[in-house]
Amino acid sequence: MHTETERCVRAVQSKDARFDGVFFTAVRTTRIYCRPSCPAVPPKPENMEFHPSAAACQRAGFRACKRCRPDTSPGSPEWNVRADAVARAVRLIQDGVVDREGVPGLARRLGWSTRQVERQLLAELGAGPLALARAQRAQTARVLVETTALPFGEIAFAAGFSSIRSFNDTVRQVFALTPGELRARAARPAAPHTPGVIALRLPFRAPLEPSNLFGHLAATAVPGVEEWRDGAYRRTLALPYGHGIVALAPRPDHIACRLSLTDPRDLTHAISRCRRLLDLDADPVAVDDRLRDDPLLAPLVDKAPGRRVPGTVDPAEFAVRAVLGQQVSTAAARTHAARLVTAHGVPVEDPEGGLTHLFPTPEALAGLDPETLALPRSRRTTLLTLVRALADGGLALGPDTDRAETRARLLALPGFGPWTTEVIAMRALGDPDAFLPGDLGVRRAAEGLGLPGAPAALTARSAPWAPWRAYAVQYLWATDNHPINHLPA
Repeated sequence: MHTETERCVRAVQSKDARFDGVFFTAVRTTRIYCRPSCPAVPPKPENMEFHPSAAACQRAGFRACKRCRPDTSPGSPEWNVRADAVARAVRLIQDGVVDREGVPGLARRLGWSTRQVERQLLAELGAGPLALARAQRAQTARVLVETTALPFGEIAFAAGFSSIRSFNDTVRQVFALTPGELRARAARPAAPHTPGVIALRLPFRAPLEPSNLFGHLAATAVPGVEEWRDGAYRRTLALPYGHGIVALAPRPDHIACRLSLTDPRDLTHAISRCRRLLDLDADPVAVDDRLRDDPLLAPLVDKAPGRRVPGTVDPAEFAVRAVLGQQVSTAAARTHAARLVTAHGVPVEDPEGGLTHLFPTPEALAGLDPETLALPRSRRTTLLTLVRALADGGLALGPDTDRAETRARLLALPGFGPWTTEVIAMRALGDPDAFLPGDLGVRRAAEGLGLPGAPAALTARSAPWAPWRAYAVQYLWATDNHPINHLPA
């Protein structure tokens, strides 16, 4: 996109927020970079240049605009749509892998050399992995500076900086302000500091229809791990340095996020997981425009545009829950999962609500006695085979996962058919084109609209919806009056 100069200029001149995070506008005369929707008077086209990432702008010597705060833009939807190694690298960097494992760790996960990683990311994003991670650290630091009363020394290390000096230097270079000036300029004073608690706003591209998104999370919530309380979805998080509890609530122009962390170094990772959970980097206009091209889907899209695909904060957890949910009701699946949580989850304290445990890890479940599972014998075999494959590394699920290869590995496991594989691809792997033609709810909705009900025929009919068929599933499911399609009271 950033190489299409005329298109970028038009987006900037019209202040089109759909392109926020897709590309960034750098102004040569002021040495400042902005989001396309910046409210300032657009610069002259001859003074603009366009970059694919905030890191590329910073690498070229531009500072973030103090008015439109381009570093807080939603992420580019391109990296969720694409399944190639560069997209997987971006998802891993967003997940904090470079901060935890360095560039060699990133390269190892991709099966590349560090030189290949550097070359490929420079070619596509205008910045290498260290620059991308630095830009992300700067944004994390800004959130902590502006929304908490944490001392700057604690913020530096929580954001992933190796020293207070590098924290100070980066903040000055990226924002043209010192950390103290950033805090003083904050729109509202930082809230009184509660150890480990951070409140922030998660941006998204409008529109966002919250009913099926939060309705699904609330209706399928596993007791002890998840709950709907006071207008917010709350859940526990297992994180690299500790654990956390997050509360997420829909607002007209953002998602209100309140994080309680045992270690503030987990902030970047927790935000990344929450964004994937709520599909906040999606481009709803592109999705809905494609689906509206089908006259049978158009009325569903027009009725409630901006539906998102509910994701997960832990792909392994979701895979386990998908198996538990095979051929049973939502209530029965929650009951089965709650038993595993009580017996094998790590207890946590939640002073604000009713959360009690982390969801058990594959390692904790791998040694299960199958006779303790209140499941049919074949389902026990499926579950145990899955958790053992996850525990020993034979099966990996995460932002770096090759989607096609993972589908093949899942289908090779006993008890895994197309439905289970595709629902994991949709929600755990974030594949926007995952499709469930054999799902009973999808088939009923399709037939009610005049679409084919047979899986093979529906798959063929859905070809024009690609690469957004996972979103088509959400619109089809929403025709039913099931609780998953409504915000809880």
